[in-house]
Amino acid sequence: MSSPAVVLAVAGTDSGGAAGIAADLTTFGDLGAHGVVAVTAVTAQDTTGVRSVHAVPAAIVLAQLEAVVEDLPVAAVKTGMLGTAEVVALVADRLSALGVPLVVDPVLVATSGAVLGDAETMHAYVERLLPVASVITPNADEARALLGATGPPDRMATALTRLGPAVVLTGGGLAGTCTDWVAVPGEAPVALSHPAVETTNDHGTGCTFSAALAVHLAHDIPLITAARKAAAYTAGRLRLSQPWSLGRGRGPIAHTRSSKS
Repeated sequence: MSSPAVVLAVAGTDSGGAAGIAADLTTFGDLGAHGVVAVTAVTAQDTTGVRSVHAVPAAIVLAQLEAVVEDLPVAAVKTGMLGTAEVVALVADRLSALGVPLVVDPVLVATSGAVLGDAETMHAYVERLLPVASVITPNADEARALLGATGPPDRMATALTRLGPAVVLTGGGLAGTCTDWVAVPGEAPVALSHPAVETTNDHGTGCTFSAALAVHLAHDIPLITAARKAAAYTAGRLRLSQPWSLGRGRGPIAHTRSSKS
């Protein structure tokens, strides 16, 4: 049996076990990759919201990154909550040199509304990290925040490509259909539609999608196919957790063992 692909998650913790590093590692493992991590923040949160955030010093984040990349053959990187402008910049500088897919999930505002990145952090994303990212996976709210403007999702996806990366703008839809927009610099955006899953157990959905996308890109799957597969996987996780009753707020997306989607 050959060794699994190694995928690096650079993100914060979620004490509720639904998002962040918890979502990344379980998704990596379920899809057959070996997950490695650099923790950027420790959060106290549950299904109702974020109570407290402790940012990990940039020097410790860098030490984690170097420990991983100097020892293991990282095939793809996925970033989540980075927390500070300094960490955003060091991630851009250290990981862009690896020459592997760099998937950036621009986690700036939690589902509960808690702010996870200030204006300086936002500026660092736009000026430092997005230009070296392979693909970013914002939802509509994150796209508006990064652009400082709003518009139809296909146009926002195209506008974000002008910052450098390919874009998978995830989210919304009507009449039971969810549409993601995939935009590559210089090309027309492509709509990827799939059935929406009606559920309140969706905490960790964005992390799960971007983690799945990173695994598929690590296996050299083309972006549009990888985005379709990541969306199908995430929808399967949502269907699995649909009947759950965990927590007092928006419950976790499923990361329990079952057949792959």
